[in-house]
Amino acid sequence: MPSEKILAAKKQVVADLVAEYKDAASFVFVAARGLTVEQDTNMRAELRKNGVKYKVIKNTTLRLVFKELGIEGLDETFVGPTAVAYSDNLVTPAKILCKFADDYEPLEIKGGVIEGKAASVDEIVALSKVPDKETLYSQVVYGLLFPFTKLAMLVKAVAEKAQEEGGEVAAAPAEEAAPATEEAAPAAEAEAPAEEAAAPVEG
Repeated sequence: MPSEKILAAKKQVVADLVAEYKDAASFVFVAARGLTVEQDTNMRAELRKNGVKYKVIKNTTLRLVFKELGIEGLDETFVGPTAVAYSDNLVTPAKILCKFADDYEPLEIKGGVIEGKAASVDEIVALSKVPDKETLYSQVVYGLLFPFTKLAMLVKAVAEKAQEEGGEVAAAPAEEAAPATEEAAPAAEAEAPAEEAAAPVEG
């Protein structure tokens, strides 16, 4: 039977993990046995770079921890070697580990937890396909701006068309006025002989 000292140490481990896990947005549980050293190193480096914590933990400890967290339905998941990846980012652990599960055959997704509820393998895979926050933001911004962008393009096109038509209309009267100028010239010439004819009367 374990001594009180050992039991106290185990309880402390569980308490520490409960405190650490309570703020995580999601967990992904994997079986990573069979990975080469290089594969394991690459995966851990990618997880660490993206702020995802990753640990191999005993199933008995995990059962106690998630029981303390009030999350049920994980007993069948905690069978065989289990590694836990978790983060305050909902999507990142699933996105990274599902990618490596596709690339590294020995890596197996066992399930997870999404926002406080047990999740199946299919649900973790589905979560991995959700765009990350930056992509979502850009899509939302584009969706909000698109109507205004489209409106601005239409207004510009209408303005350009109106300007072109206005130029053509303005040019037309100028062309039509030209013949009137030419017709006025003979009239001016016709007045000249009348003045010349009046001159001899004064003499």
